[in-house]
Amino acid sequence: MLYDRERVKRNIREAETIDLLDRITAYREGMEPEAIAEIEDELRRRGVTAEDILAHAEHWQRQAVRHPDGLPARCAFCARPAVAQGWGWHRLWGLLPLFPRRYYYCADHRPASMR
Repeated sequence: MLYDRERVKRNIREAETIDLLDRITAYREGMEPEAIAEIEDELRRRGVTAEDILAHAEHWQRQAVRHPDGLPARCAFCARPAVAQGWGWHRLWGLLPLFPRRYYYCADHRPASMR
């Protein structure tokens, strides 16, 4: 896959700070080194300190649900790292249950029964 530097820069500039913090900490492994540098530069421009980044990384180190390969799971409903997992039904057109599957949930999308 080709690395489109301008597209990455535009995406980073338009992203929310919390999204950039998640990317640079929880999802850092597997990212292009150039993208990591761009995110770090953008966070500095936004006034985020190295201590803020370290605290965010420590939070995800403790809280994130991880796949067997060690990478954090993503929420099934957004791009945030998952903090809970559970079983639910995969539904056709959102209505007809087809088969059970594992879902991963961020803090915002975690069902009340899992809190």
